[in-house]
Amino acid sequence: MNDTDPHGDDAPPSTWKHGDALGANGTPEGKGSSIVARAVTINRPVDEVYAYFRDFTNLPTFMENVERIDTLDATRSHWVVKAPAGKTVEWDAVITEEEPNRSLAWTSEPGADVANSGRVEFRDAGLRGTVVTATIAYDPPAGIVGKLIAKMFQREPAIQARRDLRRFKQLMETGEIATAAMTRKQREEEMA
Repeated sequence: MNDTDPHGDDAPPSTWKHGDALGANGTPEGKGSSIVARAVTINRPVDEVYAYFRDFTNLPTFMENVERIDTLDATRSHWVVKAPAGKTVEWDAVITEEEPNRSLAWTSEPGADVANSGRVEFRDAGLRGTVVTATIAYDPPAGIVGKLIAKMFQREPAIQARRDLRRFKQLMETGEIATAAMTRKQREEEMA
């Protein structure tokens, strides 16, 4: 075990060898029966990575299925996210824990289309930059059937978490996201 993590493991909480992934260092309040965790190392200082992520209006720039996030106040936000079959799901989220440049945890408020909670940790990796670990717990709409449908349409959180973190890394390191497809912003600029 190391000094910064009582579990002695740098892996995402869902893969810890010791301890409960949904405990104090996992996802808050345990909202969500399915857990997804991914990590990426971004070659930027921890304060830059945290600051960009903490401004929730930035998240749609690299989170492919997030249409928009409206900041309601210092700790609450409203999320609109693409779902399979051209639908969207929405929820209000509240920050349950925040330690600047180290971690950010949230949970959805009652009435969410998709009950969820999560935690993103930012760890200084010295000359390598910042290790970002995202752990999300969620209840898929329509249970297991909804999860299978989401997977078929590539909208399942486990698939998206990996892709979104890869895009976040590209954006933070190069200032852009490499893509073969035209982005919404590019389409709008071309049509203007």
